Amino acid sequence: MNDYHERLAKLLLEKNNQLSSHQALTWVELLWEDFESTSAKAGRDYLGSDMTERIVTQWIQNYGDKLHEFVAKNPKYKDYLNQDKNTLN
Repeated sequence: MNDYHERLAKLLLEKNNQLSSHQALTWVELLWEDFESTSAKAGRDYLGSDMTERIVTQWIQNYGDKLHEFVAKNPKYKDYLNQDKNTLN
């Protein structure tokens, strides 16, 4: 699964230069978990990591360039996405 996350974080960084590597990876993990948990709560059959990757890729393509704006409007996510001072882009 780590390969999926790394690949998606790289894609997100290409779409949004306002995010650090740490923030991009955190976003990917949040989006991944959100899709899988929402699908499970809806009673859908698990379709595998490939399907989750396709959905998260689509979200990144559609919204990735604006994800850094989300924290300003939703401060409860700020702690998840705080810049790690030891992480470089």
